[in-house]
Amino acid sequence: ANLKPLVKWLSDTGLDKSQIAKAIVRHPQLCGYSLEANLKPLVQWLSDTGLDKSQIAKTIASFPQLCGLSLEANLKPLVKWLSDTGLDKSQIAKAIASFPALCGYSLEANLKPKVRLLGERGLSQPEIARTLAKLPKLFGHSSERLTHRTSVLDAQGVLTETSLRTAMQMTHAKFAARFG
Repeated sequence: ANLKPLVKWLSDTGLDKSQIAKAIVRHPQLCGYSLEANLKPLVQWLSDTGLDKSQIAKTIASFPQLCGLSLEANLKPLVKWLSDTGLDKSQIAKAIASFPALCGYSLEANLKPKVRLLGERGLSQPEIARTLAKLPKLFGHSSERLTHRTSVLDAQGVLTETSLRTAMQMTHAKFAARFG
């Protein structure tokens, strides 16, 4: 395949040479995507979702697998769900820009069960939305880690959106030392 059009387009999108190289190494399938059918519509969608040019470049560079996701089957349902969960457009854009892998998670198998768990543990819908907005990578942790840590925090009567964000960022040893 001729890489020149892809490399030029990625450069025009805002990626530097190093980011382009890393994106192609991380996700070689990028070379097979159609500019017209896949990549241009994706960048337009990211822009429409509220990401600026530098955020779009960073998002594609750090999670090039995004380019292979379906707008209709994956990305649009994710944004609708995030909105239904209580995030506004700027929060959705920030969540995607700061943790692009969020776009690759299954709503049914990953995101919805984790939000349900947080609700069952007593976090309100606005608290869950703020947690999703401020620390979207929390949803990248395993269900087991999330379940265990929310259980410990809940049992100690200290489960809040702030304590959860702090606890999820701790190493296992630090969490065990602080919360038992």
